[in-house]
Amino acid sequence: MGEKYLISGLQLWQWRNTALQAAGATDVSPTEVDWLLLEVAGLDRLALRLESFKNWPQIQLQLPLQELDRLWQRRLNDRLPVQYIAGVTPWRNFQIAVSSAVLIPRPETELLIDLALASASNASGNWADLGTGSGAIALGLADVLPATIHAVDYSLEALAIAQTNARNLGFADRIKFYQGSWWEPLTFLKGQFSGIVSNPPYIPTNTLPTLQPEVVNHEPHLALDGGSDGLDCIRHLIEISPSYLQPGGVWLIEMMAGQADTVRELLQNQGSYCNIQIHADLAGIERFALAYRS
Repeated sequence: MGEKYLISGLQLWQWRNTALQAAGATDVSPTEVDWLLLEVAGLDRLALRLESFKNWPQIQLQLPLQELDRLWQRRLNDRLPVQYIAGVTPWRNFQIAVSSAVLIPRPETELLIDLALASASNASGNWADLGTGSGAIALGLADVLPATIHAVDYSLEALAIAQTNARNLGFADRIKFYQGSWWEPLTFLKGQFSGIVSNPPYIPTNTLPTLQPEVVNHEPHLALDGGSDGLDCIRHLIEISPSYLQPGGVWLIEMMAGQADTVRELLQNQGSYCNIQIHADLAGIERFALAYRS
């Protein structure tokens, strides 16, 4: 955002008080108000806690106060996620740009990067992030592995955001982006991948309406809907990946609570995988499946 909008500290202080009261009244966490102000007003936690900014003659906002207020009303009334209002979300050690074209990267997905690093028999070479969205996983992989990362997404809007993130965070030369479905754009590298990491859509179609309104009304359904049992995309990745992976190559995905046993069975039955493992997230939920190309 190029332009800056100036308001007085007192004005912002008054807006914050109103926003905090409104949050309390609509079951939105009041901490979101201050998180938003850290992002769009460049305030720090201390200034917010002490309310010292109240006396500042002027503060630079990244958008006009009326626009900030309009978006905050959408947070309260339409359940627009606060990350989409700020246009960023923290993930691992990055600030990742997001919009409603991409899923908001979740903290539990950060563990995929640690698992990839721990399991990599060949940390260099080619790694794939299929369904890259905001580019979070590709960025995480480029940060810890000396590999070339090939990031694929079906959505051009998502790819534009992922490319922006790669540029902003200094990984543009390490990550190559492709528009298409899963492995399709990467056929020219068949059999040459050291690893594939993916956070595919895994929510069963009839479960979608029961998700939080923040998710179901604002996040892209293409990135959520995994078909009738939630496993359509995962089945496809299990079936197709062996022809792209080198022997010993890593196959690693995120899934939903309750899917681990089926995914393990699908991997075993496919016949091309060995050393199949299920890993839990920090909440103890079996969320990640890891296997090696035999």
